[in-house]
Amino acid sequence: MLSRFNLNVPKRMSKAEETRKFIIQKSAPIFNKKGYGSTSLSDIQEATKLTKGAIYGNFSDKSELAVSTYEYSFALILDRITEEIKKTATAKEALLAYIHYYVTNWQTVFKIGGCPMLNAAVEADDHLLFLRDTVRRSFRVFIGLLQGIIIKGKVNGEFNANVNPAEYAALIHSVVEGNILLAKIMDDPEYFHIAANHIDRIIDQQLT
Repeated sequence: MLSRFNLNVPKRMSKAEETRKFIIQKSAPIFNKKGYGSTSLSDIQEATKLTKGAIYGNFSDKSELAVSTYEYSFALILDRITEEIKKTATAKEALLAYIHYYVTNWQTVFKIGGCPMLNAAVEADDHLLFLRDTVRRSFRVFIGLLQGIIIKGKVNGEFNANVNPAEYAALIHSVVEGNILLAKIMDDPEYFHIAANHIDRIIDQQLT
């Protein structure tokens, strides 16, 4: 009867669900760093200390595991940035919170091998077609989040009424992802600051 009054009681995971989650959590950083095509079953076994049978008892093949780990990695980034956006009071602050997450947490971003969306997009676009639709959906979600912020800014009079939310959401997302790439390959977090300054100018000179 308790569940009638406390709908937030978490559902207890089965042993199989716990094992599946464990495999995903252990595998996600490997796929992100080494690549979705290059990561081997041996890499997964070493990280999880599980047998081949235990791994494939939870996933039909490496492709299913790769998609699941990508979805997990994307959800983590989305949740963290969404939490930062929730702390803001204006649309401008919300847009800047997106890049400021990377400015503040660049060491964590470097440690995990860079942005999961960017890393997966390169492989999904070139040859891992089984991953493409999932990656595309995640980009749409992220751009949709930024688009919603810009729409809110238009509604409350913070941004110009003639601004195209879809266009600027894609532009801001591209600026961030591009500078993540530069920061990672150049091993220089200054590129995050460059992105933040550029987005600040876009907001002040083009959105408002």
